Amino acid sequence: MATPEIPARVPLRPVRETQPWKADSWRAHPAAQLPHYEDPAELRGALDELARLPPLVTSWEVLALRNQLAEAQQGKRFLLQGGDCAETFDDCNNEVIANRLKVLLQMSLVLVHGLRMPVLRVGRFAGQYAKPRSADTETIDGVTLPVYRGDLVNAQAFTAAARRPDPRRMLEGHARSALTMNFVRALVDGGFADLHHPEYWNLAWVDRSPLAPEYRHMVEGISSAMHFMETLAGPITGFQRADFYTSHEALLLPYEESMTRQVPRQWGWFDLSTHFPWIGMRTAALDGAHVEFCRGIRNPVAVKVGPSMHAEQLRQLIEILNPDDEPGRLALVHRMGAGGIAQHLPRLIEAVQATGRRVLWVCDPMHGNTEKLGNGVKTRRFANIRSELEQAFDIHAAAGTRLGGVHLELTGEDVTECMGGARNLSEADLGRAYKSTVDPRLNYEQSLELAMLIVRKSGVAAQ
Repeated sequence: MATPEIPARVPLRPVRETQPWKADSWRAHPAAQLPHYEDPAELRGALDELARLPPLVTSWEVLALRNQLAEAQQGKRFLLQGGDCAETFDDCNNEVIANRLKVLLQMSLVLVHGLRMPVLRVGRFAGQYAKPRSADTETIDGVTLPVYRGDLVNAQAFTAAARRPDPRRMLEGHARSALTMNFVRALVDGGFADLHHPEYWNLAWVDRSPLAPEYRHMVEGISSAMHFMETLAGPITGFQRADFYTSHEALLLPYEESMTRQVPRQWGWFDLSTHFPWIGMRTAALDGAHVEFCRGIRNPVAVKVGPSMHAEQLRQLIEILNPDDEPGRLALVHRMGAGGIAQHLPRLIEAVQATGRRVLWVCDPMHGNTEKLGNGVKTRRFANIRSELEQAFDIHAAAGTRLGGVHLELTGEDVTECMGGARNLSEADLGRAYKSTVDPRLNYEQSLELAMLIVRKSGVAAQ
């Protein structure tokens, strides 16, 4: 399909005069979703200590990611962003981390093979320890306590001591993120992602998946092709490792500020807690603290976009976050729900097209499809996830834009949190292995099935 001519850029009414930016500029703006710390001195001490600790990522990694996101904007790469809804400190162990890496590698193998283009792998890990909540408190049996906001803030147990926001948990979060990153880098640099041996990526329970034969056939085809090329040209290098980047919601701004640094031989500021921070729907106010913070860092940033987003708000967010229209700077992650995407996404695509700005369009088919069952358990139906993703491809193709990535909540563990999929998990199955502390995640075989769906659907949408 030919891409229609993009209209000339529409001037935007500035929502505020641009002021000089500093890492703490956000403190002068309304801040949503932040916990209340009882002891200012304790908070200041934790933040001062955090500011002296080494960064978790480097500026050159951040800039490399920006370049690859720019290629994704041009249709030369596809973004696969996935991981836990909310990491826990207890899950910082070698098995959980390795399985999370395995499922992303396997999904990317499916995508590379089917899409015939490089896949940009970004994990929701090594920092996704804080979560936005719909209320500040929770009441059980007449007792009201602060809501659980993720391990970076407080603990899940329903006691006054556990739910008290503890600033020193930010130091623990930094340590756990560093341990996770260290292990991921060691696995990748040690050949864990070697395409010569994709069979090593199999999870212990892959044999039970109905998709296993199709996946193994694909693996055999890739191995055969590589052996053929090496017979002709000798050993092929460059397939022993894969680039991996980290992402999390830039929610707990005191933590993000303490990890924001200037570095030698580079201009500007980098949030070195992660490569790719994003702004959630609850914190995307134009005059809000989170938008103010993200406008000043050189990291690529993403914004979650939902049905309540107005076209003018989206246009002004683009103006604030990427005033110079820098390639690879801004991703828009739409999360509409299977029942709302056809109504709301086209008008937002039109709004962005009217600005003439470059963005990377990404589909999050998870959050808009969350539902609560009669017993209070949150789940998602695979059929709705699939439907939203299929509609996203069709809507972008019809508008002349390109869906350049997906943003998923998934795990490499054998969980039963989302219903449906290849084994058609039912409500009765949820109690078998429901482990999430906040939102339901796709398990391994559901994630792999979705990767295969993306390959099939992207080919149809491109025709």
